[in-house]
Amino acid sequence: MFLCQYACILSLYSCFLRHARSRNYVSESEVCKLESVPLDFGDYHPLKPITVTESKTKKMNRKGSTSSTSSSSSSSVLDPLSSVLDGTDPLSLFAAAADPVPTTATMDSTRKKRDKDDSPAVGSDFEPWSSKRGEILARYTTTEKLSIVSGSFSRKAATTGSAVSEKVRTRLEELDDLEEGSQKELLNLTQQDYMNRIEELNQSLKDAWSSDQKVKALKIVIQCSKLLSDTTVIQFYPSKFVLITDILDTFGKLVYERIQSMCVDNRVSLPDNFSPECVNDTAKETCLNWFFKIASIRELIPRFYVEAAILKCNKFLSKTGISECLPRLTSMIRGIGDPLVAVYARAYLCRVGMEVAPQLKESLNKNFFDFLLTFKQIHGDTVQNQLVVQCVEIPLYLTLYSPAIDWILQCIAYRAPEVLLTEMMERCKKLGNNALLLNSVMSAFRAEFIAARSMDFIGMIKECDESGFPKHLLFRSLGLNLALADPPENDRLQILNEAWKVITKLKNPQDYINCAEVWVEYTCRHFTKREVNTVLADVIKHMTPDRAFEDAYPQLQSIIQKVITYIYDFSLLFSVEKFLPFLDMFQKESVRVEVCKCIMESFIKHQQESTKDPVILNALLHICKTMHDSVNALTLEDEKRMLAALINGFIKMVSFGRDFEQQLSFYVEARSMFCNLEPVLVQLIHSVNQLAMETRKVMKGNHSRKTAAFVRACVAFCFITIPSLSSIFTRLNLYLHSGQVALANQCLSQADAFFKAAVSLVPEVPKMISVDGKMRPSDAFLLEFLCNFFSTLLVVPDHPEQGVLFLVRGLLNVIQDYTWEDNSDDKIRIYTNVLHLLSAMTQEAYIYHVDKVDSNDTLYGGDSKFLTEINKLCETVIAQILDHLKTLGKEETLKRQSQLALYFFNTILAHGDLRNNKLNQLSVNLWNLAQKHGFADTKTMVKTLEYIKRRSNQPEMSHFTDLALRLPLQSRT
Repeated sequence: MFLCQYACILSLYSCFLRHARSRNYVSESEVCKLESVPLDFGDYHPLKPITVTESKTKKMNRKGSTSSTSSSSSSSVLDPLSSVLDGTDPLSLFAAAADPVPTTATMDSTRKKRDKDDSPAVGSDFEPWSSKRGEILARYTTTEKLSIVSGSFSRKAATTGSAVSEKVRTRLEELDDLEEGSQKELLNLTQQDYMNRIEELNQSLKDAWSSDQKVKALKIVIQCSKLLSDTTVIQFYPSKFVLITDILDTFGKLVYERIQSMCVDNRVSLPDNFSPECVNDTAKETCLNWFFKIASIRELIPRFYVEAAILKCNKFLSKTGISECLPRLTSMIRGIGDPLVAVYARAYLCRVGMEVAPQLKESLNKNFFDFLLTFKQIHGDTVQNQLVVQCVEIPLYLTLYSPAIDWILQCIAYRAPEVLLTEMMERCKKLGNNALLLNSVMSAFRAEFIAARSMDFIGMIKECDESGFPKHLLFRSLGLNLALADPPENDRLQILNEAWKVITKLKNPQDYINCAEVWVEYTCRHFTKREVNTVLADVIKHMTPDRAFEDAYPQLQSIIQKVITYIYDFSLLFSVEKFLPFLDMFQKESVRVEVCKCIMESFIKHQQESTKDPVILNALLHICKTMHDSVNALTLEDEKRMLAALINGFIKMVSFGRDFEQQLSFYVEARSMFCNLEPVLVQLIHSVNQLAMETRKVMKGNHSRKTAAFVRACVAFCFITIPSLSSIFTRLNLYLHSGQVALANQCLSQADAFFKAAVSLVPEVPKMISVDGKMRPSDAFLLEFLCNFFSTLLVVPDHPEQGVLFLVRGLLNVIQDYTWEDNSDDKIRIYTNVLHLLSAMTQEAYIYHVDKVDSNDTLYGGDSKFLTEINKLCETVIAQILDHLKTLGKEETLKRQSQLALYFFNTILAHGDLRNNKLNQLSVNLWNLAQKHGFADTKTMVKTLEYIKRRSNQPEMSHFTDLALRLPLQSRT
């Protein structure tokens, strides 16, 4: 049956081009325009919230259940997106749930907000202990051997006595067991072994608790707390404190949650702000039992730490429990003789106090003032003898106090009034302006308070007792505050001079660069390029000898970042004499490239207008060349893309105005410098094409001899550069784009060369190409390119020596010879698009033209020989289409046959003159073939038929009525 139908179709196809529909593109455009309807907006605005009336209908299910319809309307303003989220933002919820671990920059910036909220609760601007934990563990390490006392923790048989006194006696004996003989000492542990052992104890605590061995859990906590009295390896003490207090925190949380769970009544838990009256007697008794157990601990240090760990549990007993316990625990610390152990005990009490009762600042203040009273113990004979035994110098010993003092002062200074800073300064003066205390005060209080008293602090720093804590660290802390807040304007220069007098005298390069890094920001914020240049020169002077800069790349990078943050006018930046010599200190390639990327990102971000400043161009070309030269065979693709994007951003910002020749010279130089980055070459080709079009715009399409030669030079640039690209589709598209630019500038022979190159490149298209790292078939990309190519070929005039439609013929030959996938119909879809092109070529006037370029409609003027050649091409193409339709007659390919038949039908519908009976019959046969085997899309067929019926109502389209009657719709059955 199909063979007969195919023979019928084959006998009709030659009439297609002879009966191509004559098109009046202007009138068709008018008909297709959307009807304009006047609209009265009134109060309507597209961004204004709307009132939504919601109607919900519950449909009957297939099993025949009853149906119900419900509707609800609301006059309230509803946002459909917000209603779905119930007023919540999932990203905000995740962010709120995450533990905040702010960076140093975040920590400094939050200090600026502390005076905006005077509520006693701890807010997000308070830097939590968790953010300091990692820094302390990384900073305070040791290579010496450590020891740890470990208990056996064997569980004894339960006492069968029923008397309460027997139970109490048994539990006390279990606690005494730890202190009297169930211990063994593990010696010669490395730091990692020690940390692993502490982690094992933490896990043992959790396991004991989960197995209801509460006494064993308490014994573990007591043992760990005792370790905090051991200072035999003193330089490791801060890290030991962090590890042990993690266990204490775990214990305190377990006890609190245990008592809280006992308060659950009828599955209703206690509210957050519960009162002791809400707690039942059983929970209170259990809570008291824990405090009584802890009170029976003999040694002071474990008794203090364990009670502080469960301080929050006082909420179950009385409203004033915490406020009464804090002063008592503060007084207990006075009994600790070692000043280092005592100060960390005070830090832990402040930490717990800020968590459970941040409003009780008086107890925190008392805690710190107690420390000040005993501060002189640091220089006592006992401590000095201990340091001699452990061979620890006093400067190193003093740094061990910093984490504890900094934390205590942070708790005290949090949202504290300015008068407290004044009081602290007076107390520091009474203690001889101790450098350690002064540094902690400047680190703890708000930057605004410190900046306002900058000269007072400088005076105190000058007179301070260094005693192991160098003054340059104090100036560094002051500089950190001045980077966040501005000092009085009249004092700014004097502050810089006083600070730099100390900094520039530093002999140790590492000490010097750590301070200079901070004060560079202050200089950039408040002074001109002269002062910045002086500071950079001083840094170069200090860091160049013995190549000291090699050990200070992070600080030098920070300096560059700060300079370009405040001096983002690049004409001003490159006029700083020492800026480029400063860049020369980055000798390590990876660091040098990172610095160059940082500079280019700043340029792209801040440069608002294009530039032709030779100083900027030369400097940035050098920087971009450095980035480009870092690319090698091992460079990742993401890194190449990033570097190319930065270089392209620079190229786009370069403009010489009307000096087009200078602009082209710049692009030629850039091509030679950045030849290893393909995206840069692509950008240069686009830029040169744009330059040619700007030239055309200036000349209004009428080129002079000079501009014509210049445009040809631009075209030659593109023609030479494109073959160096590796991506075949990039080359194809650039050949097409550049050919269009050449055609627009009346460079006809050059345009032909581009199009010929594109045609000759099509056979090289591989079957699979890499797209976003994945291999994909190339057919779809080739189909898209060829459709664009056909659109251009419509307006390309024939070469007088090459024959009629030589480019179209050449492209058709390439398509015919190309090896297509067996299960692909893209070749036939391309042929169908060729019919669109050939139909458009038969029109008396083409739908579009290139200005000042005569297309074939003008050259041939509807010559019969020209139309005959088009007819021959059409016959060849249709024969190919029908041959392919015939090969799809097998059962497994009937669906593809249906789709292609309908596709060909639509082509005839759009471009053929269906008043011709033979062509009309051809379209009917294709329609029937499309739905013959039941594979046609019913919706598409219905919509197509409706379209034909609508068209029949238009003038000169009445023949569509008869056609519609001849197109039956068949059901799938």
